[in-house]
Amino acid sequence: MIVLKFGGTSVGNSTAIRRVGIIIKARLERAPFVVVSAVGGVTDRLFELRDLSLQGQLWEESLERLCGLHREILAELEVDVQLVDGLLAELKTLLEEIAATGECDGRALDHLVSFGERMSARILAAHLQAEGIDSIAVDAFDAGLVTDGRPQRARPLDDVNSRIQEACKTLEGVVVATGYIARDEEGNITTLGRGGSDYTASIFGAALGAEEIQIWTDVDGVMTADPRIVEKASPLDTLSFEEAAELAFYGARVIHPATMIPAVAQDIPIRVLNTHRPDFPGTLILGDLKEADRGVKSITSKSHVSVVNIVAPRMLDQYGFLAQVANVFSRFEVVVDIIATSEVSIAFTTQRGENLDPAIAELREFSRVEVYHDREQVSVVGEDIRDRIGFASEVFEVLGNLNVNIELISFGATRINLSFLVGKGQAGDVVRGLHERLFEQ
Repeated sequence: MIVLKFGGTSVGNSTAIRRVGIIIKARLERAPFVVVSAVGGVTDRLFELRDLSLQGQLWEESLERLCGLHREILAELEVDVQLVDGLLAELKTLLEEIAATGECDGRALDHLVSFGERMSARILAAHLQAEGIDSIAVDAFDAGLVTDGRPQRARPLDDVNSRIQEACKTLEGVVVATGYIARDEEGNITTLGRGGSDYTASIFGAALGAEEIQIWTDVDGVMTADPRIVEKASPLDTLSFEEAAELAFYGARVIHPATMIPAVAQDIPIRVLNTHRPDFPGTLILGDLKEADRGVKSITSKSHVSVVNIVAPRMLDQYGFLAQVANVFSRFEVVVDIIATSEVSIAFTTQRGENLDPAIAELREFSRVEVYHDREQVSVVGEDIRDRIGFASEVFEVLGNLNVNIELISFGATRINLSFLVGKGQAGDVVRGLHERLFEQ
């Protein structure tokens, strides 16, 4: 059996859904288990509905447009246009409650944004049935996906594999499961974080013993760089699990960072494919690479990076200070990217979020803290790049020619990642310059 995950653009309209149906039909002999995201753009619309209802603005028109979008898709697919009316009514009731109370906590937000995947799963399953394919739509939590209760960042329980195996015993035909969403043990809807449908696919793949997990997107695989930044970016044939995880964490948008965790545990290959070119082999992500497949693989970047510089002279000849700092970030759930230390200071990079300011306030109780926002991070990833003679000098030469200064640097101990920080608006030029030097010459 294989797991096929289709992202929002892959199910963005009736034409796209028909294309997905053809892909599934061609793989019926491999017993596909399907995981689906919300229709493209719908999750953003649900967040917008939350904001409108909290602000006391007219959210009804926005909701009606959302209803119209799904009904239009259903009509064009020639299936029951009332298929998702029950879910839409439930969504309206929830929005009325939010508007009336002026409150939407993490639990309510998870419930709110769950409707996108719940509707798209039902639409795709109905289309498959109309095409003569035995299919059933299943909310992931009804298929055994149980998590902890953390809002927007839930993680599966340790016994999730056995829960999924038990719940899926009686499911027949092509299962179309919701990505991104789950439930905790109290029955509350949870979500795995934005882009979490990839993670969902990997969880199900590991639990059900899939021979392969396929992530279907709108590009030809994992690329040497973001094609929106680098015109000559090209798809990669292979990646290691470690390379893919690094790329995902440091800005590549093709795959969710947590996707690798269940796949690695069961050594299940992941293949990234293009729904518009289903015959293209895409990128295969494996546990081990051949020697010929090692080297520089991709350059990625991300913006809106914050630098937190902690200065404390009492660090000198003291133990436990770094642990104290790490404890603050842990309690406030601040995710750290790069760490650089000196005798009297520690510098961290992180994405700015609502938890960063209170964490900084606590750090200032025992140290001087300097914060710099709106930096950009560039990462070069590839197996054994640290052992490539002259690699660092190539990177620095490109930066010098571009007159770009490095503010912070980390040459990963894993031998596969060189990351550094540059100023606002500089990452694009750096990525293009590095791509030309490392891939085009």
